[in-house]
Amino acid sequence: MEKEQLFEKRMIELSKNAYYRGILTFSDFLDLNELHKLHSLPLKQYGVKVETFGGHAFAERQMAAFLPDAFYMYMDEESIRSTYPIRILKISPLQPKFAEELSHRDYLGALLNLGITRAKTGDILIHDKEAYVFVHQELTEFLVKELTRVRHTTVRAVEVENADFKWEPKYEEIKGTVASVRLDSLLSLAFSSSRSKLTALIEAGRVYVNGKLITSNGYHVKDNDIISVRQMGRFQYEGVLSETKKGRYYVTIRKYI
Repeated sequence: MEKEQLFEKRMIELSKNAYYRGILTFSDFLDLNELHKLHSLPLKQYGVKVETFGGHAFAERQMAAFLPDAFYMYMDEESIRSTYPIRILKISPLQPKFAEELSHRDYLGALLNLGITRAKTGDILIHDKEAYVFVHQELTEFLVKELTRVRHTTVRAVEVENADFKWEPKYEEIKGTVASVRLDSLLSLAFSSSRSKLTALIEAGRVYVNGKLITSNGYHVKDNDIISVRQMGRFQYEGVLSETKKGRYYVTIRKYI
């Protein structure tokens, strides 16, 4: 059975379990492509509502929650989010003075080297010489004990209470003019590349708006939409500041660093 069929089968299975057993069920962490596939599945016919969350407001990798009627009718969003089996680990060097400059790849590699699958880990957020890693709760105790080194740097992993975690992503504000508020025009502004090159990325299925795959160059972006380009980065479209005499739009975006 192909990977896509296995994914669909698993999502339907989680939906049915939630409905027939009257319980909340959760997927593993899903990437952008899987989130798009999830939203395209007709899961309402199984009597559940599907919500997604990754542990923080700006999460790219997210778990899906499958909620039977009794849950989404009587629980608010905050209550539902508190039930996700997501834990946050803070990874810090034991000797910050001698610590290396560690990248996302370094932290992810350290996790995978311990035998953990990518599906059990969410976003990895780096701040100075520390990182915050979102993981499935079943891995918390193991990682606190076993994650002691990232590359050549000796580290310590401790759990951070979800309610205490606050994160504001760093971003670069970019302003410029575009002929229209189309997806290809905004990509060109954000990544300083030709529209023809970025059009190829859209057609190759590498561009997502608010987690949904977009394959149309002329897709009209709305204020505050978050655009993600696999292997390139993401940005938030803030909106139009003004219109020039020549009919172009002066816009602003926030490109995440």
